[in-house]
Amino acid sequence: MTQAIEDLGVLRFITAGSVDDGKSTLIGRLLFDSRAVLSDQLGALGRARGKRVAGDTLDLALLTDGLEAEREQGITIDVAYRYFTTGRRKFIIADTPGHEQYTRNMVTGASTADAAIVLIDATRVETVDGQAQLLAQTKRHSKIVKLLGIEHVIVAVNKMDLVDYSEARFDEIRRAYLALAERIGLTGLTIMPVSALVGDNIVTGSERMPWYGGQPLLALLESLPAATRERAALRFPVQWVARQDGSQADDFRGYMGKIEGGEIAVGDAVRVLPQGLSSTVAEIVAPVPGGTAAVDRASAGQCVTLRLADDIDVSRGDMIVADRPDSEAAAVARQIDADLCWFDEDGLAAQRKYLLKQTTNTVYARVASVHHTLDIHTLADAAGASSLAMNDIGRVTLNLQRPLVCDTYETLPATGAFVLIDEVTHRTVAAGMIRDVH
Repeated sequence: MTQAIEDLGVLRFITAGSVDDGKSTLIGRLLFDSRAVLSDQLGALGRARGKRVAGDTLDLALLTDGLEAEREQGITIDVAYRYFTTGRRKFIIADTPGHEQYTRNMVTGASTADAAIVLIDATRVETVDGQAQLLAQTKRHSKIVKLLGIEHVIVAVNKMDLVDYSEARFDEIRRAYLALAERIGLTGLTIMPVSALVGDNIVTGSERMPWYGGQPLLALLESLPAATRERAALRFPVQWVARQDGSQADDFRGYMGKIEGGEIAVGDAVRVLPQGLSSTVAEIVAPVPGGTAAVDRASAGQCVTLRLADDIDVSRGDMIVADRPDSEAAAVARQIDADLCWFDEDGLAAQRKYLLKQTTNTVYARVASVHHTLDIHTLADAAGASSLAMNDIGRVTLNLQRPLVCDTYETLPATGAFVLIDEVTHRTVAAGMIRDVH
């Protein structure tokens, strides 16, 4: 009798690291060796310019570097998403850029990831006084992974074929990364040696590195626990207010959106923030095959329409939460402390107003103070800065024009994350994670 395979759910993961560490090649190898590449994709790959990288080896990076500009420059610019399935689970891969100029794209790809693969090129790590020196972008991406709270981190020391599969070289880099992880507080690590180009330890174990006793990459990804997205506290940001024709006797008013945390059932007592108005859930309408239908209960991740028992003032951007003593309260804040990753070529200007967009809400914000910035080389917090430049990471205090219903990022990323938008250029200038509220 065949034993049923446990369904571990969808795993979203990213690749991160410096330029030329082999992120796109690793994903291409993972797709190719797991037979997740269609025949027409292989045909296109064979016809692509620069299709061979060494002898008859296909340039598997082209499976993700889809833009012509990426192929011409030999770097990843945009975030490329790929989907594949094995016998154990489904995967969504985000191949993120390694170039410092495109750090903002890496943050975008990492923001929804359950796991991160940080690649390190074994040939580019210099040794000074007997210690391996990791590249600045490897440090920056690792710090971003920590800030975003990604639960599972795999460090893949790549291009081991070019260092003769040296265990000593791997151990040297491994020690350097463990020291980095300790300094930035990164936990839950698995560090493994791989060669994406020739396939060592990607889908199958490497006979050329018998000294490594761990799982190959695919088996490790298949075994990672699924992310827990449901939270104890209900969080329902209102995206849209739906109304029927007011001339009808049963004037319908429903509140549409995605449940970001917890669950909700018909009859539950709820509170609408920031107003503080109370009501009960009269009806929940959710998508079903062939249309929509009334359901008794819904939970985090579902898009639903709620109808309340009372005719109260609810607008886009409001938050519906549970109204009971044992429910963790959301904050209604006029000032927040947050970690910012600055994206824009124009630096942060304390005197300017920015649009802060969080869930379905948008408020005006000003930077009251910059507490410190991260020195990416020493990994120390440097005080005294008055601004943030492109690719800087820093802790700031923001004053808000009107109350924002939120949580800290550690409590619930969906309601603890935001972006800042320049009100003049409409460019997204920063991504932020709320650390404290006032």
